[in-house]
Amino acid sequence: MHLGIDASRAVTTQRTGTEGYAYHLLKTLVPLAQEAGHQVTLYFNQTPPPGFLPEAAHEVIPFPRLWTHLRLGWALRRQRPDLFFTPAHVIPLSYFGPSVATVHDLGYHYYPGAHTRFQVAYLNWSTLHNARRSRRVLADSRATRDDLVRIYHIPREKIAVVYPGVDPELGPVRDPETLVSVLARYTIAGPYMLYLGTIQPRKNLVRLIAAYGASHVEESLVLAGKAGWLSQPVLEAIAQLPLEVQARIRITGFVDEADKAALFSGATALLYPSLYEGFGFPVLEAQACGTPVLCADSSSLPEVAGEGALLVNAADSEAIRAGIQRLSRDRALRDQLVEAGFQNVRRFSWQQAAREALAVLEEAARR
Repeated sequence: MHLGIDASRAVTTQRTGTEGYAYHLLKTLVPLAQEAGHQVTLYFNQTPPPGFLPEAAHEVIPFPRLWTHLRLGWALRRQRPDLFFTPAHVIPLSYFGPSVATVHDLGYHYYPGAHTRFQVAYLNWSTLHNARRSRRVLADSRATRDDLVRIYHIPREKIAVVYPGVDPELGPVRDPETLVSVLARYTIAGPYMLYLGTIQPRKNLVRLIAAYGASHVEESLVLAGKAGWLSQPVLEAIAQLPLEVQARIRITGFVDEADKAALFSGATALLYPSLYEGFGFPVLEAQACGTPVLCADSSSLPEVAGEGALLVNAADSEAIRAGIQRLSRDRALRDQLVEAGFQNVRRFSWQQAAREALAVLEEAARR
């Protein structure tokens, strides 16, 4: 099989969940496919750093606008791979060859106000386009699979649930000097509770801030991640709190991948009451670092978190507040969640994800 892969999202420097998925999956999938005797061609919209991904045939085809639908589509029509796979983007409109795409989530359907009108329209179109054009669809979770079936009426048997993995380099950081150095880099002092992810409405941060303000815990609140669209209400929510509470909330901005393990490890808990997640990488990342987790009891989060999280109703500020207090004051609960988190995270690996994904790609190419 000649497998063509859109690797454009894998070379994004400030990776969010979908870009991280593309990077880690391809890093494992490409050599696995080559070992199985398949030819792989990676398509980039910019030159990747040396050694960024495994060695494979590749094309760097920069183009200022509409790279996917014009330039990538043209390259695929010219090369005619047996199968095209896009792990974090969209199948080119102009390409009608055999394809497989990953659909990560349908959060825009549940919370359209978290996006611009154009983004909602594009996400709706691109998700439906990928799901219909693909021979098979990869979904990050059963929750995403069920959404595709219910909302877009995609046949259930067309969708393969392939759980992403966890960065194998993530683990507890116990060296005091490393912890002090990383926390100083982000101006974090004293005990703290952590949110890590994009600063945007779907993450339920306005409600989290209100719940934290009413919790009266000793820990400060650290909001770590780059600002997304509509992040202004988060700043306004902080401004409405008493000054002494405002002073205990720290917004760090984008967090370097190399610093994530230390930030997780130094936190009393990860607070992740997101309104909707197709998967929820920070939950597993925190568990891998030995950090107790509070997360929502909806969408894919209970499926992913297993027994290693305190689940709360994300729409209930009082439930979030009570959860914050429990994690702050109950050491036994924190220890229990840490141990359960270590056990849970073993269910997820990029090796397993790559093996399952490759099996789906091979089956799709034979159709």
